[in-house]
Amino acid sequence: MSSERIHLQAGARVFDAGDEPTGAFLIESGRIEISVDHGAVRTSLALLGPGEMFGEMAVIGNELRGNSARALEPAVLVPIARSEFVERLRLADPVVRALLISQVSRYRSEIAALTGSRVSHVGMQGDEGALDKIRLESELRGALDKDELEVRFQPIVDIASGAIAGYEALTRWQHPERGEVPPTEFIKLAEETSLILPVGDYVLTRVCETLSQLSSGNLEPFVAMNVSSRQIADPRFVERVLRMLRQYRVAPDRIKLEITENLAFNHARLASLLKRCHAAGVHVALDDFGTGYSNLNLLASLHFDQIKLDQSFIRALDDERTAALVKTIATMARDLDCDLIAEGVETPAQYHALRELGCRYAQGWLVGRPQPLSEVIAASGLEAVR
Repeated sequence: MSSERIHLQAGARVFDAGDEPTGAFLIESGRIEISVDHGAVRTSLALLGPGEMFGEMAVIGNELRGNSARALEPAVLVPIARSEFVERLRLADPVVRALLISQVSRYRSEIAALTGSRVSHVGMQGDEGALDKIRLESELRGALDKDELEVRFQPIVDIASGAIAGYEALTRWQHPERGEVPPTEFIKLAEETSLILPVGDYVLTRVCETLSQLSSGNLEPFVAMNVSSRQIADPRFVERVLRMLRQYRVAPDRIKLEITENLAFNHARLASLLKRCHAAGVHVALDDFGTGYSNLNLLASLHFDQIKLDQSFIRALDDERTAALVKTIATMARDLDCDLIAEGVETPAQYHALRELGCRYAQGWLVGRPQPLSEVIAASGLEAVR
């Protein structure tokens, strides 16, 4: 926004219909009339005062001005350069951008109807990516209603014994027309909207149903599930988890809530979540450790029950420095009374190296791929409780 002010006398024109859209204006003082002319007849569209903006529609739509603006009294305007709008639109969510363009198009059509002119839509083409995103969001809501999402379970083994200790719950969506929608696509979409809350509740229900079915003598595997920032922000989240566990008669320590490092910046909120979870016996894991947000002070001040080492470390285990670092992290985790889980284990060499380095758990394609519950029961030898 420019620091230069524009001072106008009463009756002064700001712009006329047909002018180039060089920018928009914020009214600091005075009143501005927005109008259109149809022959000799002027139609007033709006009377604007301090704090209001005008002239932005033509900038957003990248079109010539469709109306005129003049000062009704002495006024001071703050100009907003066109480049500022262009940059913000470029960075905006594509759905928001599409909604803005749609609104501009409707506005231009209404002006054309008033003046009897033909509306031009140059520069206002729709963003097909945004429209597809809107359609996908609607279809995701429908998938929730129709119970079309599937929760699969990827095994986590105790490295020392080779026994399955638990599973991670991973959500999958087989779209009837699109095929399998990548989790990175629909989970990201859900996180951008309130949809992540019903998706999270859907996964929680499936996890509790699964935990209630799996038992084998004294062996009761845990199930880990990812938690989003919106779930953490929900003050009723922990209570919902506990209510669901009680409903399915599942011990609280059999569920692990995984928090990614990029959510850990809100220290107070995360500390509150950990306190409530630990008071109830629910375990919390720090996921994707080492992906760029790592902060040792975070581990010192917040008591996580598990640390999940990002798979980028596992891929580079043949490097001496990386191996030394993993060994240090394993020792640190043990001293902090945390279990260390290695993600992305794909080769026997990685598995054996992790055992030598002191890592407790392993997860990855070598151990097992995500499976439906029926396959989990058949492959693990666990019995389903009827």
